[in-house]
Amino acid sequence: MKRAVLYCCFTIALLLPAPPLPAQQAPASSSPASATAAQKSDSSKELNDKLAQLDQRVTAAQSAGDNAWMLVSAALVLMMTGPGLALFYSGLVRRKNTLAIMMQSFGMMGLISVLWALVGYSLARGVGVDPNPDYAGTIPHLTFMIYQMMFAAITPALITGATAERMKFSATVLFMTLWFFIVYAPLAHMVWGKGGFLNAASGRFPCLDFAGGTVVHISSGVSALVCALYMGKRIGFPKQPMPPHSLVLSFIGACLLWVGWFGFNAGSALAANGLASSAFVATHLGAAAAAIGWSVAEWFKNGKASALGAISGAVAGLVAITPAAGFVGPMPALAIGLAAGLVCYFMVTRVKALFGYDDALDAFGVHGAGGTIGALLTGVFAQQIVNPIFGAGKPVGGLDGHWGQIGNQLVGVLIAWGFALVGTIVILKITDLVTGFRTSEEDEVEGLDVTQHGEEAYYLES
Repeated sequence: MKRAVLYCCFTIALLLPAPPLPAQQAPASSSPASATAAQKSDSSKELNDKLAQLDQRVTAAQSAGDNAWMLVSAALVLMMTGPGLALFYSGLVRRKNTLAIMMQSFGMMGLISVLWALVGYSLARGVGVDPNPDYAGTIPHLTFMIYQMMFAAITPALITGATAERMKFSATVLFMTLWFFIVYAPLAHMVWGKGGFLNAASGRFPCLDFAGGTVVHISSGVSALVCALYMGKRIGFPKQPMPPHSLVLSFIGACLLWVGWFGFNAGSALAANGLASSAFVATHLGAAAAAIGWSVAEWFKNGKASALGAISGAVAGLVAITPAAGFVGPMPALAIGLAAGLVCYFMVTRVKALFGYDDALDAFGVHGAGGTIGALLTGVFAQQIVNPIFGAGKPVGGLDGHWGQIGNQLVGVLIAWGFALVGTIVILKITDLVTGFRTSEEDEVEGLDVTQHGEEAYYLES
């Protein structure tokens, strides 16, 4: 618009007659025609310089806006791990294990950040040992790097929900270090890395995963199930009641997760643009629909809807919409969220009871199942009008007539499942040999706050 205005002003200036020069100032050898040509040349150069400066300002403003949004998004994703996930998980355990589960989330914020800075980013996103600048776009490379760091930090922290109340802290540190290198980094490169086998833009099987349905949620959820099966049940489970000690903490944590997830999903647009807005809306609607779906299922079964069910449903919806957020519109987001709420409720209440495994905080039932259903439904509902990732006018998902995308999504899901399954078994064996995986019975009965960290979350007078 500014360019057009400047051109109009320039044209009008050319059409107006030039004011005559005083006789005493007119050069003896200059004609009126040559003077006019000189004026035109000077004006044209000045206009081009101003337009070039304007273009530079527009580009700089866009880059600054994108960078500001991405830095905020990185902070939001960090908030998901601490305090979001830490509070959510800590409220669900018994009082004697509150600090232990919070320390496992907080520990990942430190441990994985250091590993990511040293070698992890190059493994997941680099070419050889050097970072690839192609990922940065309109934002500084450091911004992209730290944004992806926050994804890497929260993913292993999700696994701790399955091993809560019985896993050594030393084992957590070793296990998560190995898991980061063996499972997360290779899978992240496979799905998001340039030339990755499952990369949506250039992979052999283009799997749509906008923000981490396979990389984050399926990998952590499946690994959580393997850990729960390997460790066995908590002492007294399921005969002894083990209710959450503070649903207030979990409620606050769930709300922080919901807000932080906007950075997780909308931030994956890597710019402050229309795609970020679309992902933002889809994220919110997916969570809302899942919370309603879970609560309705509870109402039919128990005659009432619980606060725990509502927040669990919201998290399930956030998980399921994660791979789809940048590919689907508002109505499909509602459908994905509703499906996630119902499916995850069934997994947590029926499947878990049927097989009798002790996934303490339902990491598999919410993240493994939610990530799987979300990844598959992305292939159904993705549309090129939302994100023409395969090129302008080319169909993306089933609603566009490209039903073969469901097959690509299935391949991605199966690879993520297999990678997490095999990798976790190997890591568990190594960890058990080096540090031992589970605490002693005496320590478990006394509580991990005291036995693992030498302190208590609450000092209550008797």
